[in-house]
Amino acid sequence: MTRETYVSAAAAYYERRLAQFGATPGGVDWNSEASQRLRFDQLFRCVSPTWPSSIGSVNDYGCGYGALADYLDQQGFAGQYRGYDASSKMIEAAARGQGGAMRRTFTSDRRALEPADLTVASGVFNVKLQAPDDAWWDYILETIADLVAVSRRAVAFNVLTTCSDPGRRRDDLFYADPMRLFTHCKTLSPFVVLHHDYPLYEFTIGVFLNGPNEQS
Repeated sequence: MTRETYVSAAAAYYERRLAQFGATPGGVDWNSEASQRLRFDQLFRCVSPTWPSSIGSVNDYGCGYGALADYLDQQGFAGQYRGYDASSKMIEAAARGQGGAMRRTFTSDRRALEPADLTVASGVFNVKLQAPDDAWWDYILETIADLVAVSRRAVAFNVLTTCSDPGRRRDDLFYADPMRLFTHCKTLSPFVVLHHDYPLYEFTIGVFLNGPNEQS
């Protein structure tokens, strides 16, 4: 199966969630608004303690219905937000709820996603459905390379962890070895942060593309 096949299957899965739950955390497969916000907190915690003033633009890769755009506004972010999602229905929902705001754009065309200071991806590596683990791992590495391609300064993303309770794992979700993924990211940059110290069965990685000064 190709990467495009996995993207299409995931988009269809999330469209079913959207149809069932609407433009809510449940519509993008999160348990609650609180857990969604905690994930956002961790993504930006990886990037810089001085954000939002230190970040001029953000790409939201797998933006769903655009919840991150509101989160950024609440944090005082005054830069450019660009949301990308493979699901056109998600983009329609995002545009209805967010599209009228200044400094926000949404697209389902990956080619239209311009480079930003920072690209974040929340939850895009979780739902593998029937994909074999080794093929999904390759898909994750390809997607991380794509995150880097549209980023000038840093990328941040989260992944479910193999440190979670085996008895509570779902067969349709992918759980990654944190150190294996950290080691891969170190081939992309010497400057990588891994956070595994928050109360969710996942971890967050930040990769700084231009040196350790990106953390300050």
